[in-house]
Parts: sequence; C-alpha cells; structure tokens
Amino acid sequence: MMKISLAKYGGQTAGMLLGRAPRVLEADTLPPPAAQELARLVETAKATAAATGVGLGRARDMMSYTITVEDSGHQTVLKQSDTNMSPAFRNLLGWLERHMK
Repeated sequence: MMKISLAKYGGQTAGMLLGRAPRVLEADTLPPPAAQELARLVETAKATAAATGVGLGRARDMMSYTITVEDSGHQTVLKQSDTNMSPAFRNLLGWLERHMK
C-alpha cells in the first residue's frame, strides 16, 4: 500500500523544523474514498512539473516541501517551494496538511 511522508524546510519557523522527522501517512489507514482521493492527487502531482518563472526572486520566508511517495516498491520524491509550486502540488500538500496528524 502507499505510504507518504511530508517534510518542510525554511520559512520563519526554520529553526523549529530542524531535525524534525517528516510526517508520515499510510494510505491503508484511510477510509476507501479518502485513499482514492489521495491516489488521484498523487498521480496528478507526479504528472505536473513545478511552475517556472514564478517568484524568481529569493523570498526570505519561503518554505520548501518534500513529499515522498512509496508505492509497490517504487519511490517518487516531489520537491517544490512556495515560489514554484504547481497547482497540483498545492492541492496534494493541502490534502496532506488536513489529513496528517
């Protein structure tokens, strides 16, 4: 089954995030409709590249995010930041933020 981890870096809380383990979500612990929605969001984010040319200046409070997806022995790592986040990545990140404890 699918396992997803979320790590955050930077921003105003950078010092508080140092050394903090990524949050992890096991898809098989979700109700079937939520697991299906998560799978759809993951596939869409994997198929969509980060935005380019957006916010090219350095933002002091910029956060970076790493979403690691482990599924059927394969690992996919998605990395984006506040300045280059695609809508698909933003949707997945938002869903994870709401469902991870």
